[in-house]
Amino acid sequence: MPELVSPTGREVPLRPVHANQGIEAAYRKRLDRLVDEMQRSVVYWLTAAYRRNVPEIAQDESPAMALTKMMRRLTKQWQRRFEEAAQPVATEFAENSMSAADVSLRNALRQKGFSVQFQMTRAANDVFQATVQENVGLIKSIAAEHLQDVQGLVMRSVTQGHDLEGLVEDLQKRYGVTKRRAAFIARDQNNKATATITRVRQQGLGIKQAKWRHSRGGKHPRKSHQEADGKAYDVDKGMLIDGEYIRPGELPNCRCVAISIIPGFDE
Repeated sequence: MPELVSPTGREVPLRPVHANQGIEAAYRKRLDRLVDEMQRSVVYWLTAAYRRNVPEIAQDESPAMALTKMMRRLTKQWQRRFEEAAQPVATEFAENSMSAADVSLRNALRQKGFSVQFQMTRAANDVFQATVQENVGLIKSIAAEHLQDVQGLVMRSVTQGHDLEGLVEDLQKRYGVTKRRAAFIARDQNNKATATITRVRQQGLGIKQAKWRHSRGGKHPRKSHQEADGKAYDVDKGMLIDGEYIRPGELPNCRCVAISIIPGFDE
């Protein structure tokens, strides 16, 4: 792809590419559905196992053994379910986020008089594959972490003689933690994927410089990111912030974006 140069000789700033909120919502919905199904199954089967053994709770080893056996079965079942879902869900998300970022950047270029058609270059494919694999791992980890913690809750309930109501309450709290993590994954990965493909497209177009645009959102904005607002940085290298070179949208919970700068004749 030929490198872009401003026809006026002056640098041209482009409208920043923001992460598509619809894609985040769709990804979160897919993750929520998996988590909800897992929660219903875990609560149902553990409740059934607990009720069968409630007279013997804290009196002998049979209740603990029965619940441990049930947890093994549930863990195997739901880890397999998440493993089966991870690849197609992650692939769909990566495809959608890449497509949305390309459309947004292409429209920003068209607004300034440039006509560009993006191709699946080697660099773009590398980013796509990396995004898929990272999200496959994250999706699998949702079930793994949740079920590991549930195992601990069940065993503590048995050894401490808690009733079923207390166990279900603990399971509900852990469910809330997992739901929030799924929401974070959807939001954060959407920001990261958008930022990464935008950077690859910038490089493919020969765009060397960009300006940092702070999101001005979030309850706890990073002071260093606020201070970076409006400052130029090297697209290949990133901006030195808090001791490391980073680009907008790369760090967890970072919603900052890049303003691409098309160079003039003498830049």
